[in-house]
Amino acid sequence: MKVIMRIFGLLILILLIAVSGCWAILALINAGPYSEMVRNILAASFAVVLLAVLLAMFFRSWRSYAITGYIMLFAVVLVWWGSMEPSNERDWQTDVAVLPSATIDGDMVTLHNIRNSEYRSETDYTPHYYDKRVDLRELTGVDVIAVYWMGPAIAHVFLSFEFNHNDHIAISIETRKEKGEDYSSIKGFFRQYELFYVVADERDVIRLRTNYRQNPPEDVYIYRAKGELESGRRLFLEYVRRINALTTEPEFYNTLLTNCTTSIWMSTRVNQQHIPLDWKILVSGYLPQYLYEQGRLEANGLSFDELKQRSYANVRAHAADSAADFSQLIRK
Repeated sequence: MKVIMRIFGLLILILLIAVSGCWAILALINAGPYSEMVRNILAASFAVVLLAVLLAMFFRSWRSYAITGYIMLFAVVLVWWGSMEPSNERDWQTDVAVLPSATIDGDMVTLHNIRNSEYRSETDYTPHYYDKRVDLRELTGVDVIAVYWMGPAIAHVFLSFEFNHNDHIAISIETRKEKGEDYSSIKGFFRQYELFYVVADERDVIRLRTNYRQNPPEDVYIYRAKGELESGRRLFLEYVRRINALTTEPEFYNTLLTNCTTSIWMSTRVNQQHIPLDWKILVSGYLPQYLYEQGRLEANGLSFDELKQRSYANVRAHAADSAADFSQLIRK
């Protein structure tokens, strides 16, 4: 039994070294210092050391030296990793260059820098911003918008808050990218993007996806959330709190932990009746179905497939285009 436990402990130790070493290699490749060549050299060097350590684990006379050396090397990587800090001072892409903020005065909330860009194509646009004052007592609904571009499992999900029955403010949790950067879900694990809340007019954030993004094309579905309006007000204020916090304390985006859906779920915890954490929140394309199963979508007796079909917004968005009542037309 002692021999079996010793072997089991050794295998667990080898597994921990292998997993932590693979993480360090990926971190160096995706977030390492200086140029791509330097990052690759550092990652390759670490990979050679990792392989040597793993081989040494099978020889008792080398094992303690290998473990000690690996711990020291991995500690250096952790110190470097801990030195990385998010920032609001970078050369940002134009669409995320301006941070939104809000001012709260009782039930009145003034949103600053609501984006409403004038698009000619996905990449050719003129950014415009405006401020809007909303009354929390006039919140009349919350919509869940799901955007698909690569199959049913992956979606970008964001919320749109309706005031006074026809005035919509969309808030989309995204990455804040620098000029020349493209989004990568792998890089999103390694502190390569800051977290950004896009506060936008629906003619911007929805029309961009339905009318202008073509490579690949995106399909947009709009669902009405079901619940107490007071819960919607608390959620909106939690969003406002997070938006204001990011103006002074930037955070890193994380593909798994602080993405569009997990951040929404974390914010909904201000309400006691928030939905339980489920794998369908992590596999974001199935979030609308999960909300339906939890009774959190207005369905009017429809099956989920029927509701999804009626919630499809692209055709109506193309017809509405830049109309002033865009939000109303895409919901007809």
